[in-house]
Amino acid sequence: MKAVRQDQAPRRGREHEFEAQPGLPEALPADERILWQGQPGAALVARRIFHLPLLGLYFAGLLVWRLAVLLQGGASWLEALRGSLGLVLLAAVALGILAVLARLTATTTVYTLTDKRVVMRIGIVLTVTYNLPLRQVDSADLVPLPGGAGEIALTLREGTRIAYLQLWPHARPWRLARTQPMLRCLPDGQAVSAQLARAWALANAQPAQPAEAPSAGRSPGLAGLGSLAGGARGA
Repeated sequence: MKAVRQDQAPRRGREHEFEAQPGLPEALPADERILWQGQPGAALVARRIFHLPLLGLYFAGLLVWRLAVLLQGGASWLEALRGSLGLVLLAAVALGILAVLARLTATTTVYTLTDKRVVMRIGIVLTVTYNLPLRQVDSADLVPLPGGAGEIALTLREGTRIAYLQLWPHARPWRLARTQPMLRCLPDGQAVSAQLARAWALANAQPAQPAEAPSAGRSPGLAGLGSLAGGARGA
């Protein structure tokens, strides 16, 4: 990962045993307020991240092929069904595991939009919190989904990077050279994008303030904000 100054790097805290409030490892400063907070939809995560419908079709195709082979070989329908039982069990286990992972991904994730930053609390086993100051965001791109749902990809200022694998699946797919944090599978994503655009415009219209460096031996958490000013386009 490319080294960046403390006032430019996204703030990250690890393994918060106590949260001042859901999704936030520390209480917000008095001059900051929450505009929106939400989670990915489990059904959307299953479909868009773990591709359960496609995998279901894949296993269904394998099952049809297996039955056809057995029937052409002279087996009866009962024998063919018995001979395909192993494949059915394998498909059920694989799809069940992915369905559980999709559910855990959705329920352990909390996205928070304040008037100064985007906070991403992610991770099933190891919880990691990323704080992305709005001044550090160059652009936000909405991927609209049916029913008002959507996903929002954030392009960070040049020189500020987060490893793709650290963010996955909360990163825009296939953007490996310049990772884009992404708010995935939001049931109200299109409405959230409008709030984000307004918050970004207000945050970047204010004079830049110096960021507070995290104290030694203390998780950065929500200690300070990056102070990068400049024009960019909103969501």
